[in-house]
Amino acid sequence: MLQGQNPVLRGFHPDPCLIRVEDDYYLATSTFQWFGGVQLYHSKDLVHWEPLPSPLSRVSQLDLRGAPNSGGVWAPCLSYSDGVFYLIYTSVRNFHGIYKDTPNYLVTTTDIRGEWSEPIYLNSSGFDPSLFHDDDGRKYLVNMRWDHRSENHAFEGIMIQEYSPEEKKLIGKAVNIYKGTGFGATEAPHLYKKDGYYYLMVAEGGTMYHHGVQLARSRSLYGPYESDSRPVIATRDCPEPIQQRTGHGSLIDTPDGRHYVAYLCGRPITDKRRCILGRETCIAEVVWNEDGWLRLKDGGVLPPDTYESYLPEVTYPPIPDEETFDCTTLPPHFKTLRLPLSEMGSLTDRPGYLRLYGQEAITSLNRQSLVARRLDAFDAAATVKMEFAPTDFQQMAGLTVFYDTFNFFYLYLSAADNGGNELRIQVRDNLRFYEPLRGGVNVGDATTLWLRVKIHRLTLAFSYSLDGEIFTPIGGILDGTNLSDEAYFDIGHEGHTGTFIGMACQDLSGCNLHADFDSFTYVRQE
Repeated sequence: MLQGQNPVLRGFHPDPCLIRVEDDYYLATSTFQWFGGVQLYHSKDLVHWEPLPSPLSRVSQLDLRGAPNSGGVWAPCLSYSDGVFYLIYTSVRNFHGIYKDTPNYLVTTTDIRGEWSEPIYLNSSGFDPSLFHDDDGRKYLVNMRWDHRSENHAFEGIMIQEYSPEEKKLIGKAVNIYKGTGFGATEAPHLYKKDGYYYLMVAEGGTMYHHGVQLARSRSLYGPYESDSRPVIATRDCPEPIQQRTGHGSLIDTPDGRHYVAYLCGRPITDKRRCILGRETCIAEVVWNEDGWLRLKDGGVLPPDTYESYLPEVTYPPIPDEETFDCTTLPPHFKTLRLPLSEMGSLTDRPGYLRLYGQEAITSLNRQSLVARRLDAFDAAATVKMEFAPTDFQQMAGLTVFYDTFNFFYLYLSAADNGGNELRIQVRDNLRFYEPLRGGVNVGDATTLWLRVKIHRLTLAFSYSLDGEIFTPIGGILDGTNLSDEAYFDIGHEGHTGTFIGMACQDLSGCNLHADFDSFTYVRQE
């Protein structure tokens, strides 16, 4: 027996969709404005997971230029039938106010580690699309439908419509099969079939602290659906568990007849209840009770800190602490912002270095150069070695702790007005910009620097070195509570991502001056 520890995928891994293909397990999570789209993982034992290449690696599959913060890829659904993997995803173009622009697409492959097809457009009626493969071979799309006419009834219900693989389009009429329990925000539908019932698993209560996993069932695919009397997983009225905001479930079985649900959680820290790691992926064993409803193994609704797997153990090499960029493709744990690496930099222009070409500002929603990885621990440190020779104050490159373009910290090198180069720190806290330093710190003619950030729960501190040995603090201790969904909601906005640490380069003069990153080191300190 193996014991898994929740969250099983730490850091920004929301909206998990878990499937089994014989004795292999695959899991997909949302990536929002980060490219490549959709994060895939593979496991043999449900405890150890290896990252796989992104299925959406081409702009023709996913164009994120101009996508709003927390737009882009929402809630992908991975499925498998007759030798083909299916991936359905939403590419959200707008979701502020009463309207949402949510085109849904389908891509396929016979090799999950290989190339995926060009997308097939499905519909735009809502988000969280999912594909159900019935026993008779017919396929059905389910998704929530958005009703802009009333903010109180914006989640209109779960729609179903048949999909024709031959015609590569939806056919027939879309039917509303489930409006939820009355708890509100019914979304994240997945259909399953067992013992003559169609089971519909949904999320309710919104993505914050009233989130939960709910089940309904019907003898008919088109309903009516009967709701379970209680959620499968929820922490709505119980602030004690480490895992909060639990919801968005996805069900699988194992060859020995056990069942597991993958779901998301947020782990708030301190009395501010901020989840700086974003929403993470957890797994719990579930059982079917005598009435044909799912229950957690312990019979309750609160998420477990651990779970057991009875599968043979298969481990994978860990992600290395140091990346020296002796590669020709970006490792899968790194993401780029809205654009593929080919449109912002290169790993081959100077072999052994990540070269980023300066483009638009770090606040741009279009063409900026930023490569980063998830923060997956409350205490961690990251260090980059960078070569950069700016000639103008509009040219910048450095190390960023980045939630989105509204919430970030940026230690960067630029040209000083009085000659030489200087380090500056820029912070954006929702709608407010500020600089912790009074001006910059002059580093003379230095063009090779080591930049470091240490994160301790809700604070962070930068330092720099000219020799890689002696590091000098810069900017003091900074409050990092803005690196969270909760910071957005506090001012009446929506945020749904998580914290990344990465490398960035800008050239606001338009000359595309490049910065070369020799190494990126990330160490968990908890």
